[in-house]
Amino acid sequence: MTAVRKIIHVDMDAFYASVEQRDEPKYRGKPIVVGGSPNKRGAVAAASYEARRYGIHSAMPSRTAHQKCPHLIFVKPRFEVYRRISLQIRNIFYRYTDWVEPLALDEAYLDVTENKFDIPSATWIAQTIKQEIYEETGLTASAGVSINKFLAKVASGMDKPNGLFIIPPEDAAAFVEQLPIEQFYGVGQVTAAKMHKLGIQTGADLKQWSLSDLVRHFGKVGQYYYKIARAEDDRPLQPNRIRKSIGAENSYDPDLSNRSEIETALEEVAGTLLRRLDSQRAVGRTLTLKVKYADYQQVTRSRTLVTPIGNRPGTDACSPAGSLILDVAHELLETTDVEHKAVRLLGLTISNLAGEAQEHYIQLCLNV
Repeated sequence: MTAVRKIIHVDMDAFYASVEQRDEPKYRGKPIVVGGSPNKRGAVAAASYEARRYGIHSAMPSRTAHQKCPHLIFVKPRFEVYRRISLQIRNIFYRYTDWVEPLALDEAYLDVTENKFDIPSATWIAQTIKQEIYEETGLTASAGVSINKFLAKVASGMDKPNGLFIIPPEDAAAFVEQLPIEQFYGVGQVTAAKMHKLGIQTGADLKQWSLSDLVRHFGKVGQYYYKIARAEDDRPLQPNRIRKSIGAENSYDPDLSNRSEIETALEEVAGTLLRRLDSQRAVGRTLTLKVKYADYQQVTRSRTLVTPIGNRPGTDACSPAGSLILDVAHELLETTDVEHKAVRLLGLTISNLAGEAQEHYIQLCLNV
């Protein structure tokens, strides 16, 4: 008989906003958002719980957020700080298990079926992890505990903030049956609306559909819907997930309309990207340029090279921003309409990544 899995999903509460409120007393108890702009440009990256009471959420346009709460405080993101705290939290996870699958800086799955202390209770481990996170960072987390990734993920959102929700094996099927379809992880707004039109309001409704009918209406993902309607999810954790890309981007207020300003901005983005590649000890072969114009039209341009791109082989290490990245980025920029349109966002992404395999190569700077 296969042992019942014990999966925990840990989700930090309003992570970016909570870090800012922790570090800046004047933000505490106030509606704040990280990202966006008080001039109503950009979008919200994270919202404090005080801001959420006004209906503000991540990815909401700044203009809309400001309309909902005129006294909203906009805070510039500090991603290096968030990354450092995220690593601190991840180290807490590793005290209990090596089976950790990070989903983002602020959330992760843990498989504690077998753990480093042979603790039989996943609930006890989740409680202890939450307490250690608070003691060591001053931040709260919510956690869900169940028999698979789908249920643990749903559970972590049931009792926020600073909550702990358990779905034991014997209650799993009944829990899913009563769950509104909008609360299913993996079912977005568009899919939920489509399901409503088909008469699917809850897990019980979804469970009535055959596998063939779900695949016919929803394609291959119908197989996933069929399983989760029955509280089944056999996806394993991926503790060594391969990162597919590394990127950097900046938005600009006011828009950039001067070519020299655009090129300077592009060099700054390239410099940030190069530092991130270096910190990850990664190189890649495909560089993608993203340009968003003042009219919100967005274009991307890509080029794949034989020589790896990054602060490793193939990049001029003597150049602060990396000559190869900049050379290719400028060539891609020439294929856009920046000569005729103002720019509000520039981004660069490296994909087709390789890790540390080529780290033994060293490029020397020759002074001649």
